[in-house]
Amino acid sequence: MDCKEAADEMDKTVAAVKNVSRDEGAGSEQGTLFQLSRVMLPDDANIMGTVHGGIILKMIEEAGSIVGTRHCNTQNGDRCLAALVRVEKTEFLSPVFIGEVVHVSAVITYTSKHSLEVQVKVIAENILTGAKKLANKAALWYVPCSLQNVDKITEVPPIKYASAEQEEEGRKRYEAQKGERLETKARVEEAIPPPPNPEDAPKERYTVGFSQSSLIHLVGPSDCTLDDFVYGGVTMKLMDEVAGIVAARHCNTNIVTASVDAINFHRKINKGCVVTVTGRLTFVSNRSMEIEVLVDADPLVEKEKRKYRAVSAFFTFISLDKENKPLNVPPLKIEGEEEQRRFEEGKARYLQSKAKRLAEKERQQ
Repeated sequence: MDCKEAADEMDKTVAAVKNVSRDEGAGSEQGTLFQLSRVMLPDDANIMGTVHGGIILKMIEEAGSIVGTRHCNTQNGDRCLAALVRVEKTEFLSPVFIGEVVHVSAVITYTSKHSLEVQVKVIAENILTGAKKLANKAALWYVPCSLQNVDKITEVPPIKYASAEQEEEGRKRYEAQKGERLETKARVEEAIPPPPNPEDAPKERYTVGFSQSSLIHLVGPSDCTLDDFVYGGVTMKLMDEVAGIVAARHCNTNIVTASVDAINFHRKINKGCVVTVTGRLTFVSNRSMEIEVLVDADPLVEKEKRKYRAVSAFFTFISLDKENKPLNVPPLKIEGEEEQRRFEEGKARYLQSKAKRLAEKERQQ
């Protein structure tokens, strides 16, 4: 995408909101649209200068949280914060590098009684040449949680739609994600084995156990919202880091995030919890790796509360050479029926995603 096309993409998003906002009254645009920009620094990138996918995901969530919280506080009643409950499949369309400026625009596209959809676009700008590229698109779902009672979900102010068809399309997306969240929550409660102990016999290379990795993180005040729950963006950044470690261990090359399948936030994570973020390979194609990432939270202070599954997602990574060109991925060695089942499920997701991309490409031609 060239500079003009990237600028057009951003302008269309802003224009669509403005057109609807004129019908909503003064001040409504501020509540439904938000934009933020930040230059990418060395701390944001890997050793090859490519910005981590987790950094982009964190910025996406920050923009979504701000626009969602602003909108939900435009009416009288309990003050509230928009809490992230789901991120739809997210494609990383172009790599972002150190020194580029990332522009994130977030717009509310659908509201139900107790939730809202925020669509986000990420444009990366080379400030030396002025060239812009579409780096990422995402859709996020939030629910407003009362500051007085964090277990209370407040009502969402409705938005006006450009047409009845637009509202109906939003309702279909709402029903689809609601069903998928419930289905995923029931499926991911299984426990996963701990990563290999360094003192144990080493696992065979290219097996699931060889690359399986975990990060342990104590949730502190800087990770949390005003109501002492972890920001969704903080969790997604940790998940991307773990998935990246798994991918790098399997390939032993430079790796980047290619996409993220739906991220489901099943339960809130409190300040003071110890979170264990575990990633394991589930499927490998010639050029990509699917990594399941699960987040478990363990309350330290409240001993009566047990460890629980908080978040789940599938990340897709690709392997790159020194010139950022795709490399073939080593095949995954399957051990046991359970790994074979997860491999077949991952293959089905891979083929479904590939078919959708081809259909979208044909539609645009």
